[in-house]
Amino acid sequence: MKNKKSLVKYAIITCLLTTISINSQELIIGEERLDQGILMIFEGAIKDHIEPSNRHLGVADTNVHLEARVNWDVTNIPTGTPAGGFVPYLHISAKITNARTGQTSFVDLVPHINLIDNFHYARNISLPGNNSDLYNVAFKIMPPTFIDLSFHKDWVESYGAYLIKKMVFNYTNVSFYEIANANRK
Repeated sequence: MKNKKSLVKYAIITCLLTTISINSQELIIGEERLDQGILMIFEGAIKDHIEPSNRHLGVADTNVHLEARVNWDVTNIPTGTPAGGFVPYLHISAKITNARTGQTSFVDLVPHINLIDNFHYARNISLPGNNSDLYNVAFKIMPPTFIDLSFHKDWVESYGAYLIKKMVFNYTNVSFYEIANANRK
């Protein structure tokens, strides 16, 4: 019975996330599920005004709002973990390469909060080329340092003295055209 309830919760959350993505015009670049119950969704979203404005590109200088939604999944998660909750303290960067010219941009994604996705990692970016070009995007995920996060004995015994290991996810021939040409209402 518990497994059936988990599947129903998963289906509901998946429908809600799909509805949110459709209504907010977000481009799903990729989706990854990690063994320890973490779900990562990489997106291109419509450019947005972000505060503090002196730390982020302004809307006029932005093509895309690049996001990494990193949350606990709804099934197969560690005991005590909030299903769907934000996974903090990660260090995420993205390398965006123009597939036509080879020109590259690098960006660190930092924690953001809004009323659609709640906590997520993101940054406004300027594409290294035209909106109509295709791009290769590599998301590099670095685990929290021992300054950022400490581990209790029960976690270490079950999962080791780390939250995640360093990893890179690569996506090729991504078209940001529709998102880069859209504006928020």
